Amino acid sequence: MQSSFLFFMIWLGFCFYRFVQTVNSGLAGSSVVRPDGIEGFLPISGFLGTVFWAKTGEINSIHPAAVTIFVTVILVSLLLRRSFCSWICPIAAISEWSWKGGFRLLRSNYRLPVWLDCALRSLKYLLMALFVYGIAIAMSPDALRNFIYSDYHKIADMRLLNFFQHISPLALGIIAVLVAASFVLRNPFCRYLCPYGALLGLIATLSPLRVSRNIDRCVSCGVCNQVCPTYVDVMHKTSVVSPECIACWRCVSNCRFNEALSMHFIKRVAVPGLVFAVLVLLLFLGGTIIGKLSGHWVSSVSPEEYVRILSK
Repeated sequence: MQSSFLFFMIWLGFCFYRFVQTVNSGLAGSSVVRPDGIEGFLPISGFLGTVFWAKTGEINSIHPAAVTIFVTVILVSLLLRRSFCSWICPIAAISEWSWKGGFRLLRSNYRLPVWLDCALRSLKYLLMALFVYGIAIAMSPDALRNFIYSDYHKIADMRLLNFFQHISPLALGIIAVLVAASFVLRNPFCRYLCPYGALLGLIATLSPLRVSRNIDRCVSCGVCNQVCPTYVDVMHKTSVVSPECIACWRCVSNCRFNEALSMHFIKRVAVPGLVFAVLVLLLFLGGTIIGKLSGHWVSSVSPEEYVRILSK
């Protein structure tokens, strides 16, 4: 499912690129439209819009799809743990392909010492705290409104594309280091630097769903620990609450003895893997459908507005 979302996002990116090319050429006789789903690449805009909504009761019309997607991902994490990271996120898919390729080539994935791993993991929580403070606490409703409706924010999607089209040597070097590290380490960006994943992980600790271990059935073979991409010590837990758990289902599906591991709802109802996957898909797509039906999906920024801002 994650690969399908990755290819879908690549297709959205291509459609947006065509839209930008049309805008840059002046729109003459063009019928190319902007794909609003591209706002899935704007989580900061989604967070800004969500905080603005919470403080004013208003969903902004500049990037409403970003708000819809952000809120949907939060709800998915609250109900189904960090499943967005393991079932939907395209960056996580690329990272996983990388470390699996590295494993096939090197026959192992390197694991950092515990002290260094813990220190680096704190970085994503620090970045998350900076975003939460800077947006949710420090910015007043008027400041949020001024920024959200500014020309700068109106073309945030185009600015993101421009960043990658004209990437600086420093940014390219950082990306190259992360890509190289992804072949040796498991999900280094997700594990150490992603503030979005940090936020979702903290929210996921409140989820009624979690992996449970039946102590009477478990023989402590260690397979669950070996296959866990985030190195959660599943073998020594009765219930996995860790914010690092991405609900990828690997520990459950690879449990080789007596079904000692399972995903439970409030420690009582076991949830089959297929049902879980369907729930993730339905919740994520359902959120976007509700956004469209409620009129909080299509941006009010017209192609002509893009042309006006770019011509300044």
